[in-house]
Amino acid sequence: MSEITAAMVKELREKTGAGMMDCKKALAETGGDMEAAIDWLRAKGIAKADKKSGRTAAEGLIGVSSQGTKAVVVEVNSETDFVARNDAFQELVRGIAKVAVSTDGTVDAVAAATYPASGKSVSDTIKDAIATIGENMNLRRSVALSVEDGVVATYIHNAVSDGLGKLGVLVALKSTGDKEALNAIGRQVAMHIAATAPLAIRPEEVDAAVAERERNVFIEQSRASGKPDNIIEKMVEGRMRKFFEEVALLSQAFVINPDLTVAAAIKEAEKAVGAPIEVAGMARLLLGEGVEKEETDFAAEVAAAAKG
Repeated sequence: MSEITAAMVKELREKTGAGMMDCKKALAETGGDMEAAIDWLRAKGIAKADKKSGRTAAEGLIGVSSQGTKAVVVEVNSETDFVARNDAFQELVRGIAKVAVSTDGTVDAVAAATYPASGKSVSDTIKDAIATIGENMNLRRSVALSVEDGVVATYIHNAVSDGLGKLGVLVALKSTGDKEALNAIGRQVAMHIAATAPLAIRPEEVDAAVAERERNVFIEQSRASGKPDNIIEKMVEGRMRKFFEEVALLSQAFVINPDLTVAAAIKEAEKAVGAPIEVAGMARLLLGEGVEKEETDFAAEVAAAAKG
């Protein structure tokens, strides 16, 4: 079993909000496995499922761009929010998003594409911007969605400029109906996705590993009730149905009208569109998601510098 360090306990405490001794015990019980320790705390009712796993700290901007029946969302990181508010950086991200529409949307393809304003690749253009602005930057993520007939609606939450912000969403809708009406419901669904961060479009599309992890947590929680195995099985199945309803887009309560599910709201919109609507894809990029900035003790740094 690996040694349980104070740093590990601190990390688990920050991720779950659980007490120090509970975190230490969870790590001891799971051999120092951080993810298993989180599940152990959840199973004991000590940590909440929706507790965020630390702060996202990467700065920069999310950019969206669309052309015809295709749209793209990109994430370009910078070291500080100060640079993210720089006009030159904003123009760079906007330009990268526009270039990305002409590619397959993968990071490698976008990085290799030509940036019109410089005549160089996007990758080399970013390197030039680093030299000019004086801060490290990188193209971290890019996703493209397209449909043969329909629309790919876009949404930027709390936009700082046209097509730029800290959270971007795409939603692809297939339909032969009226495109203006289709885009209207598409934008509403994109706003819903921004708010709820669904894991999949349909319950059956939720990642099997994620579903199994939830099931195991529910089993441990249900066993604590002391009920017979057949009752526990029914309890777990009921909780799994609720889990799928909560994390799958189409079964979620529509944030704009909670009396309807998203599926029902889309069905209702078919009247205005004049044709059936199918949700063909979605993408949601939150700036800095999954990246944590190294925390430093500023006072300690100043003291160390003063000592020479």
